[in-house]
Amino acid sequence: MNWVNTIKLFQNYLKIERGLSNNSIINYTNDIESLLDFIKIKKLEISPVECDKDIIKEFLYKTSPNIKRSSQSRRISGLKSFFNFLIFEKIIDTSPIENIESPKSGRILPETLSVKEIETLIDSIDLNHPQGYRNKAIIETLYGSGLRVSELINLKISDLYFDEDLILVNGKGNKQRLVPMGNMSKKQIKIYISNYRITKEEKYRDILFLNRNGKGLSRIMVFNVVRDLAKKNNFKKNISPHTFRHSFATHILENGADLRTIQQMMGHENITTTEIYMHLDSKHLLNELEKFHPRNI
Repeated sequence: MNWVNTIKLFQNYLKIERGLSNNSIINYTNDIESLLDFIKIKKLEISPVECDKDIIKEFLYKTSPNIKRSSQSRRISGLKSFFNFLIFEKIIDTSPIENIESPKSGRILPETLSVKEIETLIDSIDLNHPQGYRNKAIIETLYGSGLRVSELINLKISDLYFDEDLILVNGKGNKQRLVPMGNMSKKQIKIYISNYRITKEEKYRDILFLNRNGKGLSRIMVFNVVRDLAKKNNFKKNISPHTFRHSFATHILENGADLRTIQQMMGHENITTTEIYMHLDSKHLLNELEKFHPRNI
């Protein structure tokens, strides 16, 4: 069994069995191809079945100085998934990477914006621009519902339940969840749909956010909208569409939402992912301690 065919089978498995996004599949593939490149440099004539623990350890050791610990952890995770797939397909019996642990890395706190900063960005959107009302609806939706940019660009009009104030979101792994639709995002989406959203192509009839040609938006286009707004307002923070998602979670936590509720709205599979917002909210936690702890009253 050669590497090319095995990688293709793995890609199909990730797409069909695990329902991963194209971006995730690309990342997994890059991890496997990095190992394959290393094997070629070593001039080893081995198949995936013959790849052993010593080769993988040497690959990880020699490439680790050139990449971040977080990237190394992701690479190890990708390799584990690949060899576990080979076990699942009964191609190998044991994984050569089974007992190799990922490097421990410090948790990097995400950048967030204050409510005032978000208001400043939204108020600075030029509504005389042809895509001004669309951009305003985009920012309000990112912040109002805490969506990932991939979820935003794939939103359908049929996923919007205006009467119930809910949005049906297709998240990672094609897992669906219902998230609240904020009042401001609801208002701006309705304005955009009624007055500014135009498409002539049937395939985009149900896609919510469109480009100036009436076709679907790309991730980079949304990044550019956010980047241009930050530049226009001389923001020094390194912000992206994901910054609004982090700000959404942080602000509703500050206002009393519990972690389980935030986990559900964010579409986090594991509560530990959501717990990062507790670290961002240390000032709020101290205030709560002062108000409610019996020795501080």
